[in-house]
Amino acid sequence: MKKKDKIRTIFITMGLVFLFMIVGFSERLYNQAYKVYQVYLNGNKLGLINDQDELYALINEEQKEIKETYQVDHVYPPNGFEIKEYKTYNQNVISAQEIYDKIKDEDDFTIEGYVIKIKFNKEGKADLVLYVLNNQIFEESLKNVINAFVEESDFNKYINNKQEEIEDVGRIIENMFFEETITIKPAHISVNQKIYTDPIELTQFLLFGSNKEQSSYTVKSGDTIASISSDNQLNTKEFLIANPKYKSEESILAIGEKVNITLINPILTLVESIYSVEDAEQVYEKEVVYDSSKPLDYSEVTQVGIPGIVRTSKRTQIVNGEENQGFDKISDVVIRETQNEITTKGGYKPTGGYQDNGKYWGWPTNRPYVITSGFEWRWGSFHDAIDISGTGMGSPIYASQAGEVVDQFHTCPNVGYYRNQCGGTYGNYVVIRHENGYYTMYAHLTNNVNVNIGDQVTRGQVIGYMGSSGSSTGTHLHFGVSKGEPNKGTWINPWSLFR
Repeated sequence: MKKKDKIRTIFITMGLVFLFMIVGFSERLYNQAYKVYQVYLNGNKLGLINDQDELYALINEEQKEIKETYQVDHVYPPNGFEIKEYKTYNQNVISAQEIYDKIKDEDDFTIEGYVIKIKFNKEGKADLVLYVLNNQIFEESLKNVINAFVEESDFNKYINNKQEEIEDVGRIIENMFFEETITIKPAHISVNQKIYTDPIELTQFLLFGSNKEQSSYTVKSGDTIASISSDNQLNTKEFLIANPKYKSEESILAIGEKVNITLINPILTLVESIYSVEDAEQVYEKEVVYDSSKPLDYSEVTQVGIPGIVRTSKRTQIVNGEENQGFDKISDVVIRETQNEITTKGGYKPTGGYQDNGKYWGWPTNRPYVITSGFEWRWGSFHDAIDISGTGMGSPIYASQAGEVVDQFHTCPNVGYYRNQCGGTYGNYVVIRHENGYYTMYAHLTNNVNVNIGDQVTRGQVIGYMGSSGSSTGTHLHFGVSKGEPNKGTWINPWSLFR
């Protein structure tokens, strides 16, 4: 071997020996290093501790108030808490108590619970996050919400597939769902959040949109559910939802009892798809005939009016206890024909037709029909008309009495949606002025309105067609009657013209 190669071999051997010495020394140093835990909170270092279990135990032991408040066995560090294990020679560790004190001053501790995320599938409505102690609380609250809108027995029959078939009249639930997307998963929840521990409290929030104290009324002698509802700007359905112990508006109230008179404002949207068969009353109209053989002051009802009855099969949706204004009609069967009331008067028929304006009125739609909403409080405001449905999109709308068209609007799309502001929420409409200070309004029409402002119309003349324009949840006619100008007079119940 050459001298140069011998020297290279010596140096390589010495290098390897030195490397082995360094590695061995480092291994001995590592084995002699302390095992410690670096504590972080929200990404910031709080310090080194020797025992992480001691810190966890200290947190759980010190936070007795949290455990008592929520009736839990364990309290945990904040959500931004993190521990990493290290080997170090740095003996600058601090006690678990010092770390605990830092955590206590900087953030909130957590407990085990569930996070509920409610995703609203409507534009402009922000998603909602709720926190509950356990998933049973949320499940019970959801059931309470459902039972506020649906009879418990009907719901149980639906989920157990035990609904009876309809023989004559009745209804079945074909489908039921919440419009919102709801997810629930376990998590550690900061005690600084609102954590629901009581299903009743959560039910109140889901139904009324608030945990504020509800308004109440003390029942007095002579009170009924209908009278209390009307006096407090509710309809009876809304009253029954707010007071689920009562099953119908005929329920007996106890004097001195407190009832909830708060308007519901549901967080969730419960949709029921309903198939029903129901008997709908058809009003009779009043007619006058003249008999020249009778004295001029003669007037007698010569044919009694009899309301008709039509059995209608239909499919509709009920949203949070309110039936849509329109529906899909399947069939109609006439159970009893309508017989109009006829009054015979003495003398000859006056020139110009009917002179008894304000008393004899014609029905504004085809028959058969169904009334989907009455002259009543609804959704916090008074519905000053009746909603008539069942004759179909584009079916004719008739002037209920002779008069002059004083207002109309016809530029809205034929189909709107709830809270649409087109036409001032009425969509396409016609207003007619009649004798004796009466006005009639026909709203939610299609945009091919037949008449213009200033036109003279006769009773029974087609003025437009049934639609669903403006703020509407289905094809229907909003039929209103005012004594005096609509913006200055008083809306009256249209039924008073026919009964």
